[in-house]
Amino acid sequence: MELNGFNAADVEPTAEYVPLPAGWYKAVFTESEEKPTKAQTGSYLQLTAEIIEGEHQGRKLIERLNLNNPNSTAVEIAQRTLSGICRAVGVMTPRDSSDLHDKPFMVKVAVKPADGAYGPSNDIKEYADTNSGGGSVASAPAAAAAASTPPWKR
Repeated sequence: MELNGFNAADVEPTAEYVPLPAGWYKAVFTESEEKPTKAQTGSYLQLTAEIIEGEHQGRKLIERLNLNNPNSTAVEIAQRTLSGICRAVGVMTPRDSSDLHDKPFMVKVAVKPADGAYGPSNDIKEYADTNSGGGSVASAPAAAAAASTPPWKR
């Protein structure tokens, strides 16, 4: 690969990743793509959300929905999350993931602590429409998983 014409003085180097503080943020989906699972037994929908207001404007978050997976629980969790997303953006029957793009919504972000080789990161916990100001429309995977956990395992 030729690098003729690249000038490092014109581009800021990558800074250390610092997760967003926990809280509600106004965002839009800017990209979506179907990707194969690691095990090659299904696929997931990867949605890229971008914060559109405030101090963290421009920061991105990733949501992965296991909509095509041999694990029925993973599919159910993904469908519940997708339902929350659809309600938050006001598109109840999307024909394509691009139908969810560029429609403002509120997203509740949590900080996931460092784990082994991975540093702290963000998890998306809820989606809401912009009129609710960040209230519960639907919980993301963690809450859906908790709802399907038998009482003796909680």
